[in-house]
This record gives sequence, C-alpha cells and structure tokens, in this order.
Amino acid sequence: MHRALEKLYAFLDRPLFGWSRLLLLAAVVPLLLAFTQPLWRISMTAPQYPDGLYMDVYTHKIDGGNDGQHIKEINTLNHYIGMRTIDRAELADLDWIPFGLGLLIMLTLRCAVIGNVRMLVDLAVMAGYIGLFAFGRFIYKLYIFGHNLNPDAPIKLPPFTPAIFGRKQIANFATESYPQLGTIYVSLFFAAVFGALAWHLIAGRRQASREERA
Repeated sequence: MHRALEKLYAFLDRPLFGWSRLLLLAAVVPLLLAFTQPLWRISMTAPQYPDGLYMDVYTHKIDGGNDGQHIKEINTLNHYIGMRTIDRAELADLDWIPFGLGLLIMLTLRCAVIGNVRMLVDLAVMAGYIGLFAFGRFIYKLYIFGHNLNPDAPIKLPPFTPAIFGRKQIANFATESYPQLGTIYVSLFFAAVFGALAWHLIAGRRQASREERA
C-alpha cells in the first residue's frame, strides 16, 4: 500500500509534457470565445407565430430575436399562463458564470506554464464541477419556471418542465432547446483538458509497467 501511494505521488508530481502545455494554452482561446457567442437557444413556434420566437442565453446576458422583441413577446405569452417574467433579475445565475470561466482561464494558464500532473487533475476536477453545476442550475431554473405558475393566471396549465434538450409540445406551442456555438467552444476546452489528463494517465501507466519489468 505504501509503495502504491509513493508511485501515485511521484506520478502526480511529474511535469506536464510539452505538447500538453501547448494544448492547454490553445484551450484558453475557445473559452474566451465562449463569451462572444450564445450558449443555448430556446425557441417556440405556434400557428400565430409561424416564424417563431427565440431567446439566446449567453454567459452574461439573455438576448432575443428581432432586437430583443421576441423576449417581450415570450413574456406576454408567459403572463397568460402565470409564468414568471424572463429577465436578468430572474436569471441571476448568469452573474457567476463569467467568474467561473475566468477562474478556469487563470487555472489553465497557471497549469500550462508551471503545472504538473497534480495541477492538471485539479483543473479537470474544477472544470467538471463548474460544467455540471452550470448545467444543473439551468435545468433547475427551467423546472422552477414551469412549476411555479400563478394559480390566478387567465390560462390554466398543469405544471411542466420546458424543453431542456430537443423538442417538446406545450399547449399549442412547439418549443425547442439546443446548445449553440458558445457551448461548442466550452466543450472544446473540456475536451482539451480531459484529453491531456487521459494521455498523462495512459503514459504514466505504461511507464510504471516498464519500471516493474526492469
């Protein structure tokens, strides 16, 4: 057991491969670009809205089609079924996302310049936590919006969860919810971090096997 721990600690203290450092530096670029593009789009169509309405969720704001008019239309429709108004106050969760991504950027740069495998593991854990927490809060917010309906609303609907991923029919509206370019950028960052970690684990295991045979 003691020998196994010594091997683990020695592996964690190994410096990163040169190409891993370059990969981490490159991974910062899509994470920065994620600030410029929407992460998610929620759209809806109905007979009275054949061209559809949509809103985009960014890392720091929400925006709607037709210079924001779509959000006003969506809020008008939501009022009739007793749903909360969609605005920045209701989506305060967006306030922490830029700080979360900024933290990942700083940790990635630190890991790329002076990091070892231990720092790479910490970075992967932090990235996974922020990603899962952000998506979990997104699902939770959609659930709250659809289940905390005003009982005095003119139109009565049973509680529902709006579409999280894919297409869903709600009354006479077909709603769709899909990731956008910003999420693809974030996914590229995740792929780079976890890819670098996986390769270090594989390489470390191979080296340990060679040392045992020697």
